[in-house]
Amino acid sequence: MELEDKVGILYHQYMGVTDPERPDQYGRPGAAEHIRERRMSAFFVQGSPPAARDLAEIHNALQRVALEHPLGVPVTLATDPRHSVTDNPLTANAAGAAFSAWPEALGLAATRSTEMVEAFAETARQEYLAVGIRVGAHPQIDLTTEPRWARMVGTFGEDAELTGRLGAAYVRGFRGPDGGDILTRSSVATMPKHFPGGGPQKDGLDPHFSDGKAQVYPGGFFEYHLQPFIDVIEAGATQMMPYYGMPVGTEHEEVGFAFNKSVITGILRERLKFDGIVCTDFGVITGYGEHFPAKAWGVEHLSEEDRVVRLLEAGVDQFGGESHTEHLMSAVKGGRVTEARLDESVRRLLREKFLLGLFDGARFVDADRANDVVGRRDFREAGVAAQKASLTLLTNGSDDAPTLPARAGVKVYVEGVDPDAFAGYADVVASASEADLAVVRVSAPNHADPAKSFLGSMHKGSLEYSPEQRDHLLDLIDTVPTVIDVFFDRPPILEPLIGAAALIASFGTADRPFVEVLFGDGEPCGSLPLDVPRSMDAVLESREDAPFDTRDPLFRFGHGLAYGASAGDRTRAEATS
Repeated sequence: MELEDKVGILYHQYMGVTDPERPDQYGRPGAAEHIRERRMSAFFVQGSPPAARDLAEIHNALQRVALEHPLGVPVTLATDPRHSVTDNPLTANAAGAAFSAWPEALGLAATRSTEMVEAFAETARQEYLAVGIRVGAHPQIDLTTEPRWARMVGTFGEDAELTGRLGAAYVRGFRGPDGGDILTRSSVATMPKHFPGGGPQKDGLDPHFSDGKAQVYPGGFFEYHLQPFIDVIEAGATQMMPYYGMPVGTEHEEVGFAFNKSVITGILRERLKFDGIVCTDFGVITGYGEHFPAKAWGVEHLSEEDRVVRLLEAGVDQFGGESHTEHLMSAVKGGRVTEARLDESVRRLLREKFLLGLFDGARFVDADRANDVVGRRDFREAGVAAQKASLTLLTNGSDDAPTLPARAGVKVYVEGVDPDAFAGYADVVASASEADLAVVRVSAPNHADPAKSFLGSMHKGSLEYSPEQRDHLLDLIDTVPTVIDVFFDRPPILEPLIGAAALIASFGTADRPFVEVLFGDGEPCGSLPLDVPRSMDAVLESREDAPFDTRDPLFRFGHGLAYGASAGDRTRAEATS
């Protein structure tokens, strides 16, 4: 391989779901240009295709461009999660029209089922393979010990044992049934994140932004956050993504984890014996876009070339969201990075392409078949069943007068729900005063500035509802028996709303399946995968890294009611069931 080939394989850039010969929908150069001019061969797909066939054809077009070069290094496509009802441009894609729709990872955790998690991963694996995606930048196995953190909906919750168990099942499902402990041409590689655990964020802020760059361990729980990564490595994970954050007040240098040699080499490579690919989180060298400077926390003073050198010294193999190959070329030609060090990472990256069959019959996919596989009827039905099972019933009237399941034919006033979802179940009326029941779907509180586009997609701040929203909900509760469903992307302060006729926690359930469960066509089977704090004072008193540390939580990990349960057996699950 020429030096240019070796350098190019270490870069992993974004691409949109567009013609690779043209700039993508975000104004970035087309992926074909990166292949030809920079010899790159790894791309991270953003956006949802109108149909699966479209993405399959884009994949095949990229492989044809790669074959223009004598080496013909095949392209590897990767993605964030793309099977959810909900969407966050920074961290996940909604399923859209093409893919089957499942609950968020936190909802899968609410089911407590390793079988369901592995079934999801097996389904996603088949859908990814059909369009040419061979790396999933997931599972996210951070622990949600800081309840204000914006990223928790993509996790398996607060408990290390549950997260490790479900994370291992997730890895097995994506690896597939054919290869035992190794990847095969029918596997999708997994990239667990964010090593060594991104949950203990100071004040719950997120390190996508400079105000959230510190991870803190006031309770001394560094090893607790590390445990799920040990579990997924043992299950066969072949890639790893370190987080943007930097450890503060530990034995480790206060620099971002990707730049941190004692973490990447010392813990991951030497202690845990991980010899897979380490890919940085995206944009740690140059950043991307006006609102996203480089997330080079602790090494902001370094030049972009210096950051590249520092990452390789730490033990990283691939640079996520980067395309400026000239930085590494300059470092090698200047003697700052040896070609032998470059070869270590190139071998890991090529090895995985070979194992996945990309150098032989798995290079191209059958675009004519993609629409038949992706979003297949049984896949969609399984996703809807999981959405329903993940619903977690927190309160339900009284033992002698439960609110749910609701009686068919009632008059319902709705907010935050598509009225058409009630067809065949209830008559939707225009005001609460006319109704027998109100049904309201709301999200957990968010105090980010929505005017800041992507910045507003990272929820932050207090977990209390604004006085206006709280008072509106209380007015409904006082007017008519009210069912309140809350999308738990963060655990809200629900004590002021405890007088509702029923409270439900949801984690990505579409309106129609939600309504079906309300009326008894399905049952809420979820158990909370985290504690729900009673007050913001309790949150402020708690330690960011310590599990189950909020004083006197309103609802505890494992809480979940069943329809028809008596007072003695209303809680569905214990903490480690």
